[in-house]
Amino acid sequence: MNNAEIQIQFPKPGNWQEFTLTAIYQDKGGYRPPARYTQDEIPADQAPAMQSVVTALEGLAEPWQASQVWARLGKDVLTLAEDGAYTMIDAVSLTVEAVHVDTKGRRIFTVSDYPEFIITAPAAVEFFKHFTTSNL
Repeated sequence: MNNAEIQIQFPKPGNWQEFTLTAIYQDKGGYRPPARYTQDEIPADQAPAMQSVVTALEGLAEPWQASQVWARLGKDVLTLAEDGAYTMIDAVSLTVEAVHVDTKGRRIFTVSDYPEFIITAPAAVEFFKHFTTSNL
């Protein structure tokens, strides 16, 4: 079980270039205070992985715009072998709170609504681990 989570807030829904990323995870002594990063503080080598999250968010149906995202690491089925065996891989799953452009109503979207919210790209998994692993 993974008790780590990344929360990403977009102060201007639909503007993916401006965000605050908050990493929440447990270190050896228990839960550590959340670490917060702005878009300018994301290491350059991690920027392409953040782009994979943005790409998934762009799939939201109009007129919904993501305002907050929760990312969690889990397992996803990659393949079904000829013998019926599954291959499980690490994947980042997104839960998205979106704002309706016209009514300003809010709604939660999950991987059940948008299968592309399961991101299996190795860079996305490494991105998650980069922000939720203690360096102590």
